[in-house]
Amino acid sequence: MRNKYRRIHCIAHFIGNLLSIFGPILLLPLIVVFIYWGQKGDGWITVLAFVIPASISFALGLILRNAFKPKTLDTTGAMLICGVSWLLVSALGAVPFILGNHSNYLDAYFEAMSGFTTTGITMFSGLDELPRSILFWRALTQWLGGIGILSFFLAITFRAGGAHHIFGAESHKISSGRPVPGLFHTVWILWGIYGLFTVLAMGILALEKMPVFDAVCHALTALSTGGFSPHDSSIEYYMLIGHPHYRLIEYTLTFIMMLGGINFLVHYRVLTRDVKALWDNLEIRYWWRLIAAFTFVIAMDHLRKAGVLGALVLDPRAVDFGALERTFRYTLFQVISVLTTTGFGTKDIGADFFPALSKQLFLIMMVIGGCVGSTGGGIKVLRIVILNRLMFRELFKLRVSKKASTALVIDKRMVPDEESHRVAALFFTWMTLLVLGGGITALFSNQGPWASFSGMFSALGNIGPCYISVQDMIHIHPVVKGTYIFGMLAGRLEILPVLLLFSRRAWR
Repeated sequence: MRNKYRRIHCIAHFIGNLLSIFGPILLLPLIVVFIYWGQKGDGWITVLAFVIPASISFALGLILRNAFKPKTLDTTGAMLICGVSWLLVSALGAVPFILGNHSNYLDAYFEAMSGFTTTGITMFSGLDELPRSILFWRALTQWLGGIGILSFFLAITFRAGGAHHIFGAESHKISSGRPVPGLFHTVWILWGIYGLFTVLAMGILALEKMPVFDAVCHALTALSTGGFSPHDSSIEYYMLIGHPHYRLIEYTLTFIMMLGGINFLVHYRVLTRDVKALWDNLEIRYWWRLIAAFTFVIAMDHLRKAGVLGALVLDPRAVDFGALERTFRYTLFQVISVLTTTGFGTKDIGADFFPALSKQLFLIMMVIGGCVGSTGGGIKVLRIVILNRLMFRELFKLRVSKKASTALVIDKRMVPDEESHRVAALFFTWMTLLVLGGGITALFSNQGPWASFSGMFSALGNIGPCYISVQDMIHIHPVVKGTYIFGMLAGRLEILPVLLLFSRRAWR
């Protein structure tokens, strides 16, 4: 048995290292407990809610680390580590929700997985009355999952042999470059930029008179493109309470989400004064075009439905330009939120504010997602570019000759056929999982076709909003919840590491 499943030893040792680090991280919300002691349930119960899983994680980590010895790590082993780690971290991260919010384990595990995968679908209601430490933990799970749990592990431990395999298993399986040579320098730079942007976001939101706790939570979840808000009404909360700067807050969060949806290599180049990085590669140009196109079409669709578009043409002086600004702001916020797979909402994407065409476009945006190397989910813009080029290449071969030289070139770099095949296979697998998840939702719930498929779109694309209401999602069948948990993990890890867990040969 020891020889037959020799990879288990290496996997267990690395997971032990990860859990021994994850234990102290679980204690960070205690700072919030002590600050808000006695308010909204924060007290000894919430202390135990974090101390217990932290102790379990640290102890289990020490046992695994010392009981199993490290061995040579290959790509298959790294992918298994990746899949198992996310499952275990979510399992331990769910415990505070059970003890601090009295949730059942399935809902707590769902919430933790939704957090670490930055999906944002929630099983909780009454957020405004929850202990602040629990709300902070929800936000922190998304921040940790933004760039990746294992990349955080690599950033603080330099003893990980085969670390490049681990980084490759968790990050997007497509070439996106590195800011500098050397894996650890790359990881440190990525987390440095991520941390810098997070602190700046907190400061800007606080200057806009957002409460400090809210500013922290929203900064953590906006940059990570997660979307957990400490309020049931999400960002619309500030408009509902009459916050004097709610418009500015919405524009600020739109910008922060946009930062999260862009390749962090672009951020590095801009910070090192290479500003042309914002338009000199094909993916980023597609990204700007998608934002502009979706915003324009959805805004025009809403104005047409509201009857404003006709009035604007007939008599521009009679048009309420405040309504135009509001439509633009809502639309831009929602487009960025959905395209970056953040899931914040100034409006429910299933609400009557958005016409039918807009709702269909939101589903398309869920599939596309953000740029490669960003914190966003989805297929990724670069893969859409590759699929688009593949289609036109095949059309070209039909028009000219099948023997014509038709190498696929993007940004003056030839894309290997192997990578093209991998993109096509991933897209096919995505579509298959979407169909299966939508079918399971329809079978085990009373949701209609659009709502059923939107739920799996939301889970697999790692975006919170869908056409199933929060209350319906909370009470949906456990089989559907289990399907969405699988979908969230598969979407975040881009399917292969999750499927590999079910291969007996992979463990040998």
